[in-house]
Amino acid sequence: MRVVLIGRPRSRARLRASLADLEIEIAGEAASIREARSSSAADIDAFVVAPEAPEEGLGARAADPDGPEVPDEPLTPREHDVLELVAEGLSNKAIGVRLGISDQTVKFHVASICGKLGVANRTEAVRKALRRGLITL
Repeated sequence: MRVVLIGRPRSRARLRASLADLEIEIAGEAASIREARSSSAADIDAFVVAPEAPEEGLGARAADPDGPEVPDEPLTPREHDVLELVAEGLSNKAIGVRLGISDQTVKFHVASICGKLGVANRTEAVRKALRRGLITL
């Protein structure tokens, strides 16, 4: 899978490190989705938005208690399926079994979901998705 990482340099570095064990080719990096779309080749499979660390988004966090605002990037149908199962409390392995995909692919989807929602972990992703009405319990 070929992806482009989006976000601030430190955030992209953390995301790059978290994706190191996956079979993902990082085809490029950009500061914004607009920049990534304008400079990316057609054979890109996904854009992954790196969540900001708390110290990077202090100004935005003060204005928005849910964290820094990230440009709206809709979840794919598969990401939505994964997010619903994360909300049920399933592990990556259990989600993979349920959806017929590897747990590493689930890990990639969770990272992408976190990036799109601008959060640091799966708990925050579920919380923000519930508040936005993306999922229900």
